Amino acid sequence: MNTILSNKLFEKARTFFPGGVNSPVRAFKSVGGNPLFMAKGEGALLTDEDGNTFIDYCCSWGPLILGHANHHVVKAIADTAANGTSFGAPTKLENQLAELILSNHSRIEKMRFVSSGTEAVMSAIRLARGFTGKDKVIKFEGCYHGHVDSLLVKAGSGLATLGTSSSAGIPEAYAKETIVLPLHDKAALDEALSTYKNQIAVIIIEPIPANNGLLLQEGEFLRYLREVCTKEGILLMFDEVISGFRVGFEGAAGYYDITPDLFSFGKIIGGGMPVGAYAARAEIMNHVAPEGPVYQAGTLSGNPVAMAAGFAQLTECLRPGFYEELKEKTDYLVNNVMTRLQSKNLPFHMFSVGSIFWVSFSDKKSIHRSDEIDAVGMSKFSPFHKHLLERGIYLGPSGYEVGFVSAAHTTQHLDATIDAMVSGVCEIYGA
Repeated sequence: MNTILSNKLFEKARTFFPGGVNSPVRAFKSVGGNPLFMAKGEGALLTDEDGNTFIDYCCSWGPLILGHANHHVVKAIADTAANGTSFGAPTKLENQLAELILSNHSRIEKMRFVSSGTEAVMSAIRLARGFTGKDKVIKFEGCYHGHVDSLLVKAGSGLATLGTSSSAGIPEAYAKETIVLPLHDKAALDEALSTYKNQIAVIIIEPIPANNGLLLQEGEFLRYLREVCTKEGILLMFDEVISGFRVGFEGAAGYYDITPDLFSFGKIIGGGMPVGAYAARAEIMNHVAPEGPVYQAGTLSGNPVAMAAGFAQLTECLRPGFYEELKEKTDYLVNNVMTRLQSKNLPFHMFSVGSIFWVSFSDKKSIHRSDEIDAVGMSKFSPFHKHLLERGIYLGPSGYEVGFVSAAHTTQHLDATIDAMVSGVCEIYGA
């Protein structure tokens, strides 16, 4: 595979940006080599600067549920940008997207648009503290909530990829307000609730943890969180930046039929443009300025181009059968790979929920916690990733990250991917 131009661009980028990238997860440190510089996306395909074309399962880390350059989204962006890209004033597009979301998501009453998932989480945590008058936060090991100071404690995502458990530059006092617990552990939760009784403002969780492997939780554990939060007067927050509008329009909350007090959203609601949102029932959201005492602001919040792109994309997501079709495609991919490898009895498994999937070089059929991920098996992702790239399949460059199936993926794309994945696993194990 020719990567001459990507390599030249990366060498130049290293003189401009730390590590040559503007987000750590884009680096190829965990898979070896240099990152590919992309030039064009169309449907399920990505083409790099050297002209290599790949079937893409990164999908910009999740937002592109319709695939690249969907014509509805592109037209909405172009038409809106022609009238101006930012005003610092309200537009009807904010109303339109909010109405579309709120009228089809029964678990929230009001929302606030921001410009990223991290900003959404940061703002929602501040709101939880302001609403409850308490300071401490409970989060879970293996869940990633963006690069918020108080939550960047033993986080996953890019940090897990780089092999570190925390970030420099975060005051110890911030970390002390965050209680980190293992996932799927009621006893640890009960102990923390007893130790810090009446001090906890919010429990935050990725209900479908998808930044440190796909750590699928049992509904029983999530329902237990809801029960104890209600009993103890603690807000329950679902970070649905990835799962929101991905496994269904009501995300993991709808999937598990659980209503948290707070949500953070991102990714899909912007149609590929920078966007985030936090949402709750009106009683809680009314504490946000200018209506309430919890201050949060953003010049580009509710940016008209992002609002238009999000409206176009979510309108397509509301088409009858949309999510069922995505799940069928994902099941087709996962089941065919596993069926073809079954007779070889190799330590490999694929996990999936909705249109999210994850590959694991392990015998384990269920992994609920990050410490259950086989570190030795994880080392096999690097040659697997290289094998796929050479056969025109693009996954995110980290074995801890998940893959996404989009509406643009066809049976032909999936069949080519199945062949490449099966041959890759067999090559790694010499089977």
